[in-house]
Amino acid sequence: MFFNSLSGRFLLLTIVFVMLAEVLIFVPSVARFRADYLQERLELAQLASLALLATPDDMITQELADELLENAEVLNIVLRRNEMRELILSKPLNAPISDTYDLRDAGALTLVRDAIIVFFPSEEKIIRVIGRPIKGAGLEIETTQYLMPLRDAMIEYGRNIFFLSLLISVISSAMLFFAVRSLLVRPIRRLVGNMTRYRDNPEDATRVIKPDSKVIELRAAQDTLQDLQTQLTAHLKQKERLAQLGEAVAKINHDLRNVLTTTQLLTDRIEMVEDPVVARIAPKLMKSLDRAIKLCENTLSFGKAEEPAPEITRFPLVGLVSEVIEGEGLRLNGDGIKIGMEIADGVDVSADREQMFRVIGNLVGNARQAILASGRDGEITVKAKSTDTGTEILVSDTGPGIPERAQEKLFQPFQGSVRKGGTGLGLAIAAEIVRGHGGTLKLAETSIFGTSFRIFLPVQTKPE
Repeated sequence: MFFNSLSGRFLLLTIVFVMLAEVLIFVPSVARFRADYLQERLELAQLASLALLATPDDMITQELADELLENAEVLNIVLRRNEMRELILSKPLNAPISDTYDLRDAGALTLVRDAIIVFFPSEEKIIRVIGRPIKGAGLEIETTQYLMPLRDAMIEYGRNIFFLSLLISVISSAMLFFAVRSLLVRPIRRLVGNMTRYRDNPEDATRVIKPDSKVIELRAAQDTLQDLQTQLTAHLKQKERLAQLGEAVAKINHDLRNVLTTTQLLTDRIEMVEDPVVARIAPKLMKSLDRAIKLCENTLSFGKAEEPAPEITRFPLVGLVSEVIEGEGLRLNGDGIKIGMEIADGVDVSADREQMFRVIGNLVGNARQAILASGRDGEITVKAKSTDTGTEILVSDTGPGIPERAQEKLFQPFQGSVRKGGTGLGLAIAAEIVRGHGGTLKLAETSIFGTSFRIFLPVQTKPE
C-alpha cells in the first residue's frame, strides 16, 4: 500500500501538517477580515456624514439620505466631533440592537472571539459598531447595521481561504514529496539495493559500496556500510584461508607423523651409541621429537576449533624455562643475543606443562626474531614470581618494539604479525592457551628500548 511506504507517509503527514497550519491561520485571518469589513463600513459612513455636513444648513432630501446610508450599508450614523454626539443620518429600525462591537483598541483575542460569535446566528440581527473616524474627523463614529451581510461575507471569505489553503497544501505537499523522493528515498533505495547485491555474494569485493552521497547523514551511513562490508569480506576470505589451511594440514598430517615416527625410531638407536656428546644430545632430541609428534596428532590445534583442555599439574617453573632457553639457544649462531632467566627455585606453576612450554617458547622465539630483525645485539629475560592468587611470568627483550599499527590486532591470527612473512599465529595460539588456563596474556609495555609480555596463571588444582 502506498501510504505504508516512506514516501506515502511523508506525503500524508505533509498534507496534514500544512492543513493544520492553515487552520491555525484561518481563524485569525477571518477575524481580521471581519474587523476590516466593519472598519470599511465605518469609513463609508464617515464619507456619507461629510457629504451631509457639506450641504447648506446640513439639509438633504430623504431620498439622498437613504441612498447615502445604502451605499455605506448601514442603518444610521452617529458622529461625535466635540463632546456632543450627533445623529447624522438614520432610518427607522425594525428590530432592537442585539450586540455592540467596539473596534477601538480591540485586542486579537477579542477580535477572534467576536468573529466566532458571528458565525452562529441563523436569523437577522442589528448590531452597533463603534470606531474612530479617519483623518481626525471627529472623536468617535458609530453605526448600526444588519448582521447577516457581515456573516455572509465572512463565510465567502472563509470558503475562499479554505480552497486556497487546500491548493497551497497540495502544491506544497507535491513539491516536498518529489524533493524527498529525490533527496532521501532514492538514495535509501540505492543503499538497500547495494546491500541486497552484497548479500548475494559477500565475498565479491567489487560489490562493496562506494560512498558518493553529498548529504552528510547518508554519506555517514554509506561510509559505515562500506567499513562493515570491507571487514566482513576480509573475515570471509580469512575464514576461507583457514579452511584451506585446515584441509592442507589434514592431508600432510599423516605423512609428516610417519616421518617423525621413523625419525624417532632412528633416535632410539642413537641413544645406544656410547659417545658422550651423543648421549648428552639424544634425550633432548627425543623430547623435541615427542613434542613434534604430539603437535601433529593435534593437527595444528589452532586450525581446528580450539585447544584441547589442559592437563593441570603443579611443577617448578625453572625447569620448564630452562628447556625453552636451551632449545632457543640451539638456534643461535653467534648472533649476539643472550637469553637468561631470573626465577627462584621455589616458584611453581599450576598448568599443562606441554602447553606452557609452547606459550613461553612462542614468546621467547618472537623476541629472538625481533632482535635479529633489528640487526643489533640484544637480551631476552624470563622473570617470574608467585603471589597469593597465582604466578606472574614476564618475558622481556631489548628489541626494537612493536609498531603501533600492529598493537591493535596483536593477538588476532593472520593479522598480528610484526615481521614480514609471519602468520601472526604464535601470539594468537599462546593467548588461547593461557585463556584455557583461566589466565591472561597481555602486552605489558613496548618502546624503542624493548618489549615485555606478562602472563598470569591463577592457582589451580588438578581436576579429578
